[in-house]
Amino acid sequence: MKEIDAFVKRLHYFDQKFKLFIKQNNDYLIGEYLALCQIIDDYSAFIINPANEEHWNNLEQSIEIMSLVESLRNNASVCVRIIEKYRALELRDKSEEITGYFRNIEDCIEKEFGGFQITNQSKVLLVGSGSFPITLLRIAERTGAEVFGIDIDDEAIHLGKHVVNKLGSHLSIQIDKKSVGELEVIQQISHIIFSSTVSCKYDILGQVYDLTNKDVRIAMRYGNGLKSLFNYPMQKVDETKWHIIEEIIHPQSVFDVILYQKVQ
Repeated sequence: MKEIDAFVKRLHYFDQKFKLFIKQNNDYLIGEYLALCQIIDDYSAFIINPANEEHWNNLEQSIEIMSLVESLRNNASVCVRIIEKYRALELRDKSEEITGYFRNIEDCIEKEFGGFQITNQSKVLLVGSGSFPITLLRIAERTGAEVFGIDIDDEAIHLGKHVVNKLGSHLSIQIDKKSVGELEVIQQISHIIFSSTVSCKYDILGQVYDLTNKDVRIAMRYGNGLKSLFNYPMQKVDETKWHIIEEIIHPQSVFDVILYQKVQ
């Protein structure tokens, strides 16, 4: 019981830290930015720790705990967006070290597309591209695919374009503040990736069924169990429309991936 109590106390500690950084989010000083990076890195390490997974499994899922989980997920997501925006604004500082969280994300990108078959003929859409669109840059650089990113945050769109112009001006990358239905190329999209922190990703999945071609492939990033503290979990889909190609579990990564395709 003491271990469970300590586990819950740690969750409250992270949530309080996140709330404090969000409240103070004006023009971040380098010291505050580095402190936030450290908290996110500590949180990532906490989530992928097998001992904590055991504590999670033994935790009673009360209304209080469910409320805390929702708060942590939302606040951690906001803090990651703060870090992304800071990184984008400070891109010209070549001495900046990539944090453990972003290193973890990049490692996921290297692993998650094994059965996804992205080539230089592919057209890839990322839903929730963010201010520092690592996924778009990695895919375009590694595969030569034409990639598109959409986001609902005006500042993220502006900064994301800045990052792409700085790091990938030679690549075919386009970022817009549009819905999936507003994309002129939606019928030509071959692969869609959903960021794990997009809360309405399964609603959007429902929308793209009628908008996309029959061969489109979907990579849904998600987090179940302890990973749901950082990511929105997997949901059931309409089995008459979508079926699972593959489930990719990354024990040492902050999110997992499930691949879908249309039922033919």
